[in-house]
Amino acid sequence: MNVIVVNFKTYCEATGERAVKLAKICEEVSKKEKVKIIVAVQNLDLFHVSSKVSIPVFAEHIDPVNCGANTGKDLPEAIVENGAMGVLINHSEDKAELADIENDIKRAKSVGLQTIVCAPTAKSSEAIASFNPDFIAVEPPELIGGDISVSKAQPELITNTVKLVRKVNKKVPVLCGAGIKDHDDVKIAIKLGCSGILVASGVTKAKDPKAALLDLIKGMKK
Repeated sequence: MNVIVVNFKTYCEATGERAVKLAKICEEVSKKEKVKIIVAVQNLDLFHVSSKVSIPVFAEHIDPVNCGANTGKDLPEAIVENGAMGVLINHSEDKAELADIENDIKRAKSVGLQTIVCAPTAKSSEAIASFNPDFIAVEPPELIGGDISVSKAQPELITNTVKLVRKVNKKVPVLCGAGIKDHDDVKIAIKLGCSGILVASGVTKAKDPKAALLDLIKGMKK
């Protein structure tokens, strides 16, 4: 099944009550169109959002710490208790070293959290695949939030990423992120081997998020 991951980031349009409203729109579209939609929300909004929707809600960050004296850290157990089913790791706005990515994945899995790990290049995706994440999202930082999608600007990046990830771990689905705006971008990404997309501003800042989601879904249908 193809998947759409909507990253709420810290956009005002997707914070607090507005995060709940947007998540409900995602839920409505997911059920009606029978497409899996995951929302990644600010950790402070996890409980607020997850208690109001049935679609998967992911955290935007995790710290691989254990219960104890870790002031200011996001404890995996607390993330789970606040309703998260998974977590985003190594987004370009929250980068981590390879060793830390591996630790984050291990710690997330220890409490039952699924992992979506972002990667800027095909080679980094290959390295991350060996850590057995649930998803890898390839997205070159220079295209994030831009007007040109990675599927149109760098199709070879998607092709190479899918090839290298499958060589290491055939079970890890590859998602495509950075600049994804419409069904044409999605159609190309799926054709090149992706199992879905990771989007943010294209939905969160859209005048009509529902219409934006429905347009993206068109690219997933034959």
